[in-house]
Amino acid sequence: MGWDTGGITTPIKNLIDKLKDKSLSILIPGAGNGYEAAYLHQNEFENVFICEWSKQAVGNFLSSCPEFPENRIKTGDFFTIEKRYDLIIEQTFFCALPRSMRQKYVSKCSDILKPGGKIKGLLFALEFDFQGPPHGGTKEEYKRLFSGKFNINHMEIARDSIKPRAGNEFFIEMARK
Repeated sequence: MGWDTGGITTPIKNLIDKLKDKSLSILIPGAGNGYEAAYLHQNEFENVFICEWSKQAVGNFLSSCPEFPENRIKTGDFFTIEKRYDLIIEQTFFCALPRSMRQKYVSKCSDILKPGGKIKGLLFALEFDFQGPPHGGTKEEYKRLFSGKFNINHMEIARDSIKPRAGNEFFIEMARK
């Protein structure tokens, strides 16, 4: 994918570095090449799960992190997940979905998060001048989409974005209602 950064981005690394509870059940939807999952695994988080549609991306991930438990990888449709999680790390899955699926994403995240569970990560803070993916958005749009099912604790421009994305990402933290 054109938006693959080749590694974990600074905002997500910093988010993970602040997590103290290594037993949290964490899902990374649309994990791509799994940089975030590999970082979590290397830092001894015990319950990391990924969901990725692309078998090639899953293969790339397993090549770089062969010790990751394969029973924690779902290759297929995010919307069929039934397990519940404490945390969803959002990196680029939301922006890859067609706009028509955004409300479905919000509902699914609410359904699979445990009470008090959170979404943390990044959303693009701009509209793109091309047909995506990726698809951008505005703070107002995101608030409208998420506020029915989530308390929006934080949604501000990320201060530690990688250079190509500086000023163009919201760091988010939302708690399931």
